Amino acid sequence: MSFIEKLGKSFVFSTELGGINGVDIAESIAKAREYRGLDAINVHDCPNARLRMNSVMAAAILQRELNTTTIPHFTCRDRSLLGTQADLLGACALGIRALLPTTGDGPQHGPYASSAVYDYNSARLMEIIRGLNQGRDAVGEEIKGQTQFTIAATASPAAVNLEAELGNMTRKIEAGAGFFQTQPIYDAEQALTFLASARKLGKPMLLGIMPLKSLKMAEFVNKNVAGITVPDAILRELAQGKTGFEVACEFIQKVHKEADGLHIFAMGDIAVTNRIVEFTRSLK
Repeated sequence: MSFIEKLGKSFVFSTELGGINGVDIAESIAKAREYRGLDAINVHDCPNARLRMNSVMAAAILQRELNTTTIPHFTCRDRSLLGTQADLLGACALGIRALLPTTGDGPQHGPYASSAVYDYNSARLMEIIRGLNQGRDAVGEEIKGQTQFTIAATASPAAVNLEAELGNMTRKIEAGAGFFQTQPIYDAEQALTFLASARKLGKPMLLGIMPLKSLKMAEFVNKNVAGITVPDAILRELAQGKTGFEVACEFIQKVHKEADGLHIFAMGDIAVTNRIVEFTRSLK
């Protein structure tokens, strides 16, 4: 079964390949071939407003070469309403069947003196995609045929206000979201509380896992990454020599029965990603 067919029916694994710098996609294909047991690979859309290969085109090539579902991120930043719809029709023709709509980092984060478009926000983008799936464009006019996209959305299990986060997720579902890939979380009890509430929304939940490479990385995350917190107990364990992989495995043991899958943020560490997949499969 494909990733989309498995969603909500069996445990799935996804990860992030990142953007492709330059025109040589062969290196990215070669690296991606080293993954084992993945069901889907996300492809970023010019993160931090820096030049990378078009995410849809790169995802289509990777999907063809790897025979694995790809999920291109698709930002509101760079495309007009007309251009967005044209790109979405092209993505469908290229065989893309899953998309993650995002706002996109503003141009001020990158090196180019360009202007952001932002004709719409990410919720409206989901609505546009849902409309194309029903054979209608952004103003309700009928198009020839229908797209067949499953819409991914993000969620923050460690949000300070869980009720507000669940409200945001509900609005994303109303806009067309078909499943969620969450931000990384390290507190197992907090993750279980989130999953218990989120399950009532009726959509598959892929829980975010980001293995910590070091105590220094954990401290950096706590200080600089909004919405992600590494508990003090884990900081102490890292200081005493426990590895980030061991921390991740202990977390997975506690939560895997309640999640529909894992979304692994391993920052290009293919070996660790494969070990996490293998470990989790051993639990199943």
